[in-house]
Amino acid sequence: MKDSTKPVALITGASAGLGEAFAWQLAARGFDLILVARRRGKLASLAQQLSRKNAINVEILPADLSTDTGIRKVGKHIRSLDHLDLLVNDAGFSLRGKFAEQPIERSLDMLQVHDKACVCLTHAALPGMIQRRSGTIINVSSTSAFAPLAGSVMYSATKAFLVNFSKALQMENRQYGIKIQVLCPGFFHSEFHDVMRVNKKAIPKWMFTTAEEVARRSLSALRRKAVVFVPGFFYQVAMFFVRLPGLGDWLLLTSSRIVRKRREAFLTVH
Repeated sequence: MKDSTKPVALITGASAGLGEAFAWQLAARGFDLILVARRRGKLASLAQQLSRKNAINVEILPADLSTDTGIRKVGKHIRSLDHLDLLVNDAGFSLRGKFAEQPIERSLDMLQVHDKACVCLTHAALPGMIQRRSGTIINVSSTSAFAPLAGSVMYSATKAFLVNFSKALQMENRQYGIKIQVLCPGFFHSEFHDVMRVNKKAIPKWMFTTAEEVARRSLSALRRKAVVFVPGFFYQVAMFFVRLPGLGDWLLLTSSRIVRKRREAFLTVH
């Protein structure tokens, strides 16, 4: 990417879903972009659309963040930049089924993509941000970080790590003018749920929003001091009660039973 006075953002998981939504939102705000994902074709197509509709530079960086090679590739690129104003750690995926029935390799891949990649890329970006005394990092977590459900053990565990990591990181770096946000959305329409074959008919429609709305609210919330951001009034209230000692555990057990019964009822009818 050529030297530019424009702000620069690097987005992982940029080829679809929330990562793509962030790309469009930031392009509209005048950011030059570096898009990271596994699928070169998807990245190239998106980059062409973004640069055509916005007066910005868009660079693609194909990389598989489930591998050490992919993480090193992106980290090296970050360290080579003259400046990086915003890092969005969005790359992620989920698994269906019980932990004991999953191949351990896939669980470790998730740990790598959600946590190790985030840690390494953040570590690559911070020195430059500290030196310039400015910069923003958004780590995409989930409401499941506070409300883990059976059948999603590794997903909720890796997302919970991102919450504590981000909160402690902000404590260390607030003095340098750096903003850390851990974004914890609930359900939203995206390719992520389609790939996972999430049964949307078993979930009330009003619980879903769009990836575009989540990205917009996330960027708007950067003006606030809070590190943890849960978009949507319903999810904000729900996560408040879920995080209460005692009551939270009861709510989680109750919701698990409801979700299981709804799923079983849907499968029986269909």
